[in-house]
Amino acid sequence: MTRVVAFLRAVNVGGRTVRMDALKDHFERMGFADVETFIASGNVVFRTSSQSLASVERKIERHLQDALGYRVDTFLRTDAEVAAAAEPPFASAVAAAAAAINVGFVRDPLDAVAEKVVRGFETEIDGFRVRGREVYWLCRKKQSESTFSGARFERALGVQVTFRGLSTIERLTAKYRPRRPV
Repeated sequence: MTRVVAFLRAVNVGGRTVRMDALKDHFERMGFADVETFIASGNVVFRTSSQSLASVERKIERHLQDALGYRVDTFLRTDAEVAAAAEPPFASAVAAAAAAINVGFVRDPLDAVAEKVVRGFETEIDGFRVRGREVYWLCRKKQSESTFSGARFERALGVQVTFRGLSTIERLTAKYRPRRPV
């Protein structure tokens, strides 16, 4: 069975509150094993035997739409993919000087045109990198001083995204280290 992390968009933000024990129960009712929630921002760790994570994403989205009454975009990553996401593509000194680094999860890798749009968000405060299905946002000052937002990203690119702080990704990686192949 594969250990997977579900990064859920629109959970416990904007007045949409879901208790973590209720969220865990939803995932268990969908038949997933070893379900745990990780902090109250819509991160669920579980195991699945499915070979198609895309079909698992759709299953979760349908279930949560029915159960919660609103759309919950779901972005799945294996534990190995989460560990890779914990390594931001910025020079060490640049990353160390940042006030914050966030990782945005999208469903599919961005093409060259979309990457150019992302680079267009860069300012004196904000830096961006794209690697596969992750978008890295480095904020040199307080995020409240930035003009960037997930909503702006979605409007400009026409794709859904959910952002997590790099510290959350690092903590997930530390707790759920991927298994080494034998």
